[in-house]
Amino acid sequence: MDDRTKRNLTFLTIGLTFTLSGIEYAVILPTIWRYLQILEAPPYFLGLGLSAFSLSGLLTGPIFGLWSDRTKTTKSIILFSNLFEIAGNFMYFMGYSKWLLLGSRLVAGVGAGAGSSIFGFLTRSTSPEERAGIFAAIMACRQAGLLIGPAFNLFLRLCDFKVGPFVVNKYTSPGVTAAIFMCLLWVLLQFVVLAMYWDVPPIGSPEGAAMEMKQEEGREEEVPLMGSEEPVQMYEAVGSDQSDVSTVPEASPPSNLSKPFSLGRELLREEIVVLLTAQFITLFNQTALETMVTPLTQRFFGFGELANSLMYTLCGVEVILGFFFVRWLSRKVEDRAVLTAGLIICCSACIWCIVFICKPQGGYGWELSTFIIGVFLQLLGLPFVAVSQVSLFSKVTAEKTQGFSHGVRRSVGGLATILGPLWAGGLTNNLYIMLGMMLMLLVFITVMTAVSYRRLTDTRAGQRVQRRTGG
Repeated sequence: MDDRTKRNLTFLTIGLTFTLSGIEYAVILPTIWRYLQILEAPPYFLGLGLSAFSLSGLLTGPIFGLWSDRTKTTKSIILFSNLFEIAGNFMYFMGYSKWLLLGSRLVAGVGAGAGSSIFGFLTRSTSPEERAGIFAAIMACRQAGLLIGPAFNLFLRLCDFKVGPFVVNKYTSPGVTAAIFMCLLWVLLQFVVLAMYWDVPPIGSPEGAAMEMKQEEGREEEVPLMGSEEPVQMYEAVGSDQSDVSTVPEASPPSNLSKPFSLGRELLREEIVVLLTAQFITLFNQTALETMVTPLTQRFFGFGELANSLMYTLCGVEVILGFFFVRWLSRKVEDRAVLTAGLIICCSACIWCIVFICKPQGGYGWELSTFIIGVFLQLLGLPFVAVSQVSLFSKVTAEKTQGFSHGVRRSVGGLATILGPLWAGGLTNNLYIMLGMMLMLLVFITVMTAVSYRRLTDTRAGQRVQRRTGG
């Protein structure tokens, strides 16, 4: 099997991994509240259960990222982290007590920490020109999982079998069926990773350069599975040991994991602080809106389970289309322009919601129309911000420490997913306060982006041009 085929199969496996994470979210989330009620858990356990998954992912992301930076491998990390997903879902399936259920989400969340290693791998094995498109496709895979998950829930209601002393059918807790189903899917993924995942060499290495030359030869005949159609440019990883790739000295000192103070200073650079802030605010607002939507539709429009499911399905379709539009757009314009456009859309959406949704007037039809427009605008801006800030982050951080850097980024996002629902959960009856704070945060990051706009670019692009031309 040639290197090009290995690379494409590896990207396909990564896409499948993110799809499974979306499916797990979609099949566990609707069942956990009913499951906790059966286990006689107090209401606050719902928040604990949802936050536990994010908390353990927040803590383990930098660790897995540091592991991948030191070893330059991710296959073993994915196989190892998937064991926690399998164990966590099996613990959820056992369901002896509310504490076991809480522990199961903590254990499963450890597996989510491997995402930092995956993003580090994608950064090392792609060119900056194609990177935003690949990130968009990977994120779209998770959204596809969120759409597929509800369909699996309908299928799971037909299950009727035994696993040892455990009976699994529609009369037992729906959480039991969902958990054993996810456990089996994660086991199957282990075999897929073993068969179809390769730690392909970084583009800047001699092996990566040779693979890239082969890719260039077949560029007109073949199209990458998930990459851009534009030519992939060769570049050297900052701080790598392959000094024979280029005779041009580095413009900035490489990051080194053995120098924690240097690494700390790098993460505090202006452009990185801006992107981490964008990550936090985007996910904080997104999870806050997810928390408030269901109570809002029930109070204002009388939506039930079916109407909400249809709404979430349509929202998922819009987000997936948005990710693929951004994938196309990223080939035409800079990431920082995409980020700015996304922030402007998000600010406009928040203003719309404050004006028309906080105190709806004009009858059912008008109120429903303004609500639909508000949700549409909120979701429209999400792919712009999500893809551009991840792509930019990978370009302004040292490529030698991509795993750890993405671990920090995902930890910031994990903190946002914990705080967002807590903020919105207590303010569903005070929408002016909730949405007002969200708008203030969006205006804040928009101003930060405008002030730091010149720094939000790939500073290594000029070095790569020099290397390719020999200048």
